[in-house]
Amino acid sequence: MNFKYRYKEPEISSDENKKSPLLVVLHGLGADENDLFGLAPFMDKRFCIVSPRAPFALAYGGYAWFELVIQPNNIGFNVKEFEQSREMILKFVDELVAEHDLDAKRVYLCGFSQGAIMSLSVLLTEPKKFAGVVAMSGRAMPEMLPEQNNFDALKDFPILVTHGIYDPVLPIENGRATKEILSRLPVDLEYKEYAMAHEISQESLQDVASWFRSKLNEK
Repeated sequence: MNFKYRYKEPEISSDENKKSPLLVVLHGLGADENDLFGLAPFMDKRFCIVSPRAPFALAYGGYAWFELVIQPNNIGFNVKEFEQSREMILKFVDELVAEHDLDAKRVYLCGFSQGAIMSLSVLLTEPKKFAGVVAMSGRAMPEMLPEQNNFDALKDFPILVTHGIYDPVLPIENGRATKEILSRLPVDLEYKEYAMAHEISQESLQDVASWFRSKLNEK
């Protein structure tokens, strides 16, 4: 495995004759594998839940999926690290499914902040690997969009985007831009705003957990 990670076994078996579904949670900038793993008790008990640590250590502590490059009037990012993390996540998912004998057709992603950016990018790279994605307090970028002739693979793909209207880190304009960008695709998009900052409120967590439960019940 190319990541250090935390792992939670399903608490109840999946439907008869089905392998367990997988939920991979991707933390934000400066956090680690312990951060979003705290969401595990609130998620559907049929899930195998895995929380990997991002590969790049920060000088001030914590980890990142890619380095931010802050310039006057602009925030860029290290494209090489971004692409490396994306490829690592895709490989990691394959390894988890094989090692733990999980259901390859029920693999879900859930990311917060920088982890949400990675989740959306990974999805748009290889949508057939995944069954649904939740992006919390993140941002989709136009350069993530696939070529239009690849839109068919995204038809009716379920995505939930959540964002806080008082977010000081990635202001609400980022959430609304994500909605606009993803609306160009033939996906099944749900977008929700909450009276919260750069965080996961109880209300938003309940909605995320309910969304995942409903998707599992459809499969």
